[in-house]
Amino acid sequence: MQKLRFTIKGSKVHDAGYRVLLVNKALSLGVNNFNTFNTYINSTQAVIAIIEAGDEVIEEFKNFVLTFTPKEAIVEDISFEGYKSTVPPIERVMQAFQMEQWGKGIPILLRMLEGQDKMLEKQDSLIKVTEKGFADMKTGFREVKEEIHLVRDDFREMFMHEVSELRGEIAEIKATLSRMQEAE
Repeated sequence: MQKLRFTIKGSKVHDAGYRVLLVNKALSLGVNNFNTFNTYINSTQAVIAIIEAGDEVIEEFKNFVLTFTPKEAIVEDISFEGYKSTVPPIERVMQAFQMEQWGKGIPILLRMLEGQDKMLEKQDSLIKVTEKGFADMKTGFREVKEEIHLVRDDFREMFMHEVSELRGEIAEIKATLSRMQEAE
């Protein structure tokens, strides 16, 4: 078994998916002991990967690191050196990723909940405004209906008055015609 430390430096190696790429490759090779983490070396972003595996696996992993980079990464230097300390089980780095993602995700979820609460408050406010609008419309319709009844009553009264006057005038015309016929 061999232990090797990979150092990948560049202006954009953090938040580019490098560590996930490396863990997935180690998993695909059946590596049991592996770790990777982000750091800075002389103010330059760096990804460190530590692997413990057989010679063939180490060579294949080394060729992979030299050949493949995440799309968003900007790599300036890749170096390798022997490693003397214990390499933790690969599950530990996976657990660290999980905790890191929870650390990023929880604040986002909290902001989403706050945003949702604000949206619900606005929705409640809109519902109240809409309900008030409907209540005002209902009141308005009621008032218009009452006004129509008043106009109808006024019109009926005026119409009955006009009909009464017409009847009176017709009666006068009939009386005048009757007298004219009698005078003939």
